[in-house]
Amino acid sequence: MAVDRVESDVVVVGAGPVGLMLAGELRLGGADVVVLDRREGPTTESRASTLHARTMEILDSRGLLQELGTPPCEVRGHFGGLPLDLTLESTHPGQWKVPQTRTEQLLGDWAAGLGARVRRRHDVRAVRVSGPGVEVVAAGPDGPVRVRARYLAACDGERSTVRRLLGAAFPGQDAGRELLRADVAGLDIAERRFERLPAGLAIAARRADGVTRVMVHEFGAPAPQRSGQPDFAEVCAVWKRVTGEDIACGVPLWVNSFGDACRLLQSYRQGRVLFAGDAAHQQMPIGGQALNLGLQDAVNLGWKLAAVARGRAPQTLLDSYHRERHAVGRRVLDNIRTQTQLLLGGAEAASLRALMGELLPHQDVRRHLAGMISGLDVRHDVGPGEHPLLGARLPHVRLKVGRQESTGAQLLRAGQGVLLTLRPEAALLHSVAASWPGRVAWVAARPAGELPGPLEGIAALLVRPDGHVVWVQPGEAVSLHQALTRWFGAPQPVPGAARRSSPVLSPAVFGE
Repeated sequence: MAVDRVESDVVVVGAGPVGLMLAGELRLGGADVVVLDRREGPTTESRASTLHARTMEILDSRGLLQELGTPPCEVRGHFGGLPLDLTLESTHPGQWKVPQTRTEQLLGDWAAGLGARVRRRHDVRAVRVSGPGVEVVAAGPDGPVRVRARYLAACDGERSTVRRLLGAAFPGQDAGRELLRADVAGLDIAERRFERLPAGLAIAARRADGVTRVMVHEFGAPAPQRSGQPDFAEVCAVWKRVTGEDIACGVPLWVNSFGDACRLLQSYRQGRVLFAGDAAHQQMPIGGQALNLGLQDAVNLGWKLAAVARGRAPQTLLDSYHRERHAVGRRVLDNIRTQTQLLLGGAEAASLRALMGELLPHQDVRRHLAGMISGLDVRHDVGPGEHPLLGARLPHVRLKVGRQESTGAQLLRAGQGVLLTLRPEAALLHSVAASWPGRVAWVAARPAGELPGPLEGIAALLVRPDGHVVWVQPGEAVSLHQALTRWFGAPQPVPGAARRSSPVLSPAVFGE
């Protein structure tokens, strides 16, 4: 049988939301991408249904929110089932209710529109890593397929085939407790928001289409070893023991379970193989954090991997992906472990719940937890410097660029870095940034309103494609040239660049 041979800069395994987000980011960075997925098509199961504020900001920075529309939003979230106001300084505070089917469709259309090649019904069987690249062997619908690429990105979920084939260390703990979940049509029951009853925890929420999602945990019940998903009869039995209600009259559309297993990959980068999403971390999907964590992994990795794969930056840039996102993953897993105890713990959790109930009304506590859950408080270690903006995301800012009004998010639409100057005297810096054509755009702007507090007194700042600030003036501890070289590779002298007098702007900045 003939073997189908494919060449690419990067092969992505997994065409879920994380793999598709990464594929789109790689294409923005100019890398050729092949995506392999064993499924016949996009998921029809809406497992995750929450997008948090930071993810919404990222989608805005890629021009995807108009296509998404205006989904329902709730500013009231929770921490382990205890109400938590998620309102923070953001263009999109709160929890945005978007079915995973819609998120996957949106990202799939975007990635394909940018030129990513998605191959369905391709089941990965082997991964070989050599000096110059990787080879992935898959069973395709028409026979064996061999994909040669410079790098492999594994986005194939918590049961990652790539992770298993490579024997990657995935330390942590197995599930000890589980939550049963089902989407059920034809139910007429009261809504329950994290209702703790003597026998267990019950949740019921009716969607706009009339389908009710039920979730239930029986206190003290251990997580069984499952070879597949539970059946609806088991969900009904546990629901009746916990609530006393009979839901067997409903029509199950989807049933699954998830446990409180907690694992974190020892290294997100293993040579030419990188891991993102649930392939890198396994956690209980409390409060929608798992999907958002994975999408943010992809946005951190995409521009870096594209730059390295295309030879514009050294491989050491990929080490920053592990360093930054492993730390974020560890922190999220820690908060989810705490929330799991608050949610699924029986009488033994009462004192912890009482203490958290006393702390949550305090604004400092509320803001701290809301920032952690929403992803808005992520601040990476980007090197020397004490300015509070360094390593943090660019806050929302309205700007005048020439005669047009823009926002910080719009400046990132092209997937490039941005040198943003806010004062006329800083415009001279454009001659430095001009040596990174196609990698960094210079934008000379003035505020279109009041500057957010963190930007007060700032004359210029350098923003990575993922929206994180890596250099500011005044207050920088390294030169602009050093920061540009660290994050965007060696400069490329451009004849006459020093004489350029107008900012370098991509039409994508304004969505044209």
